[in-house]
Amino acid sequence: MRRSTAWAVIFFASTFAFQGFAGAQAPATHVFGYKDFSQQAKWDHAFMEVPSAKLAGEELKTLTAAPHWASSPEDHATALYVAEKFRAAGLHTEIQPFRVWMNRPVTIEIEAFDATGKRLMSGPTPEHVDPKAYGGDPFQDDPRILPAFNGSSPSGDVTADVVYANFGTLEDFKKLASLGVNIKGKIVLVRYGGNFRGVKVYIAQQYGAAGVLIYSDPGDDGYVKGDMYPRGPYRPETGVQRGSVQFLPLYPGDPETPGVASTPELPDSARITDPAKMNQPSIPSNPISYHDASPILEALDGPVSPRDWQGGLPFTYHLGGTGAVKAHMHLVQDYKLRTIWDVVGTIDGTDADQKEDWVVAGNHRDAWVYGAVDPNSGTAAMLEAVHGLGDLLKQGWKPKRRIVIGSWDAEEEGLMGSTEWAEMHAKELAHAVAYFNTDVGVAGPDFDAAAVPSLKEFVRDVTRQVPSPKGGTVYEQWQATQQASPRRRGRTMSAGAPASGEVTIENLGSGSDYTPFIQHLGVPSTDIGSGGPYGVYHSVFDNYNWFIKFADPTFVYEQQQARVFGLEILHMADADVLPYDYRLYGKDVVGYVADAQKQASDAKLKVDFTAASAAAQRFEAAGQKVYALQAAAIAGANETKLNAALRDAESALLNDAGLPRRSWYKHTIYAPGEYTGYAAVVIPGVSEGIEANDGARAQGQLDALAAALNRSATILEGAAK
Repeated sequence: MRRSTAWAVIFFASTFAFQGFAGAQAPATHVFGYKDFSQQAKWDHAFMEVPSAKLAGEELKTLTAAPHWASSPEDHATALYVAEKFRAAGLHTEIQPFRVWMNRPVTIEIEAFDATGKRLMSGPTPEHVDPKAYGGDPFQDDPRILPAFNGSSPSGDVTADVVYANFGTLEDFKKLASLGVNIKGKIVLVRYGGNFRGVKVYIAQQYGAAGVLIYSDPGDDGYVKGDMYPRGPYRPETGVQRGSVQFLPLYPGDPETPGVASTPELPDSARITDPAKMNQPSIPSNPISYHDASPILEALDGPVSPRDWQGGLPFTYHLGGTGAVKAHMHLVQDYKLRTIWDVVGTIDGTDADQKEDWVVAGNHRDAWVYGAVDPNSGTAAMLEAVHGLGDLLKQGWKPKRRIVIGSWDAEEEGLMGSTEWAEMHAKELAHAVAYFNTDVGVAGPDFDAAAVPSLKEFVRDVTRQVPSPKGGTVYEQWQATQQASPRRRGRTMSAGAPASGEVTIENLGSGSDYTPFIQHLGVPSTDIGSGGPYGVYHSVFDNYNWFIKFADPTFVYEQQQARVFGLEILHMADADVLPYDYRLYGKDVVGYVADAQKQASDAKLKVDFTAASAAAQRFEAAGQKVYALQAAAIAGANETKLNAALRDAESALLNDAGLPRRSWYKHTIYAPGEYTGYAAVVIPGVSEGIEANDGARAQGQLDALAAALNRSATILEGAAK
């Protein structure tokens, strides 16, 4: 777009967004959780005038000026920048360091040879686009860019036959076994998608693979989807998706300190050093582009792959494993304890009884390279939300509950900064009333969210109050987007459908910083973002140039996200009665138990659902009763006691013993799947016991689920009396 046209669009869009804010609808007169919303409505109006599209763009440009891999000097510079912004807004600000076990690549060499010894490829090929075509890319040649690598991969020097394993899901590996293809001792070539990359390595390791190469297929995010960058938003030929292969479904965070904060003062003697007890792979893995994967795939022989395994490259995919292609992986990783930096800003609460009931909100700051979309579009929106909160402080506003804003580090390496901070503050977070997350803040114009069921209606209410740059409200545009495309990849929906016509909000799995808050500590959580065609995830090309061409050229969606994020914080900090909706929670859980019972029956697994079904129904009934009390907002009601019960009901859903084989995960209703990683598995202990055809395990988890639901129901029933 030409400069003159672009600036015209900026003026029009910014003006339109403000007009939408001022006149999209009459101010809300009643919002769930408030006895009288009139004063809050005034604070909301004052807040939403502050976040600036122009400033968000400037902040994004600053944050993405250099590659800032976690623990690097450039990463530390972003910490100082964010801290400066927090302090300017009036937040009490500190930079909290942690020492975490991380690898940095020293040598990454990948080669492949045919049966005659002819070299098919040697790489990895540097990420590069033609500088003379469609404006090129001004960021691709920075010498500070690290070679594409996998966080948590060990060093290794292996040469072996190559087997193609599609997405590398458990079903894919089982299919190979059924076809007589032996994985043991082979290098497995898998494509991105279908599950978390760490799970691909986790399963390949279980099947005895010698190494894993992970590539981006053009059928998934390349030219099959549309024009490649820099002409369009999709992954170019040499684009590589970096990423951690930490065994996230076992536990996130510093590999050496599960459950313990890895502060600088922690003695080395308190760390785990036995690899068998850690969440790290024992086989090497590395990401490659489809430019480098293509000659390997084309030379494979053996059986033709199942037809739904065919990707977007212009030849037939075969399974290999016959000796026709050998790959050589030579990886040298520098592992050591590295310092990372969380930036934490707080606004003190003023309610004598509830000021220590924290409202926590956060976004990570580190990136594999520049991270314009992931994560710094979220950081820019968060900074503008903080800007708005700071302006309210100057006008005399003070929250009832303490607000804590976190800029987490080393999320990309395994949710490290957020996990270590949450473990450090587990005692205080036991009564935190919410954690609000954003990560991929803006990749395009399509709002989306995930949440625990008790906060799904809360998110809907907030988005009904925020204008959309498209016109109307964020909620109305979200609704229109869902009607046009009702299901997003990689997310899990509720069992119970929402009221007719309402947007469906997804369940929380993992892969972002809400994980330690909800799934380890039981803090009710949400996650918001705004999506679009985004083919450069975790590559060099996720940079400011891509962002202003394809994501949000005028930064009006940054402004939108700042408003939504900020209203979440404001409303939870100041609500009279916590706006949790346990009716929907109960409905969902009853549906989850019924679905699991059917799965067990279909599998002819003999387990008794009587107690769990009764507990789920009791939990649902208790949610209905307590909601009536919340909605009535009876004058003189003991709000502090009611709020404590509402919050404790979520904590009661934790099981101190944790899930089988992965005890860090405590939540009985939601967890990332052992064999999915990102996607949520509902009533995970029960569901995975059934999938494993393990009756004793499933029954034990049903009993734990029933106990948790009864604990929570007892608390809600007591509050409703």
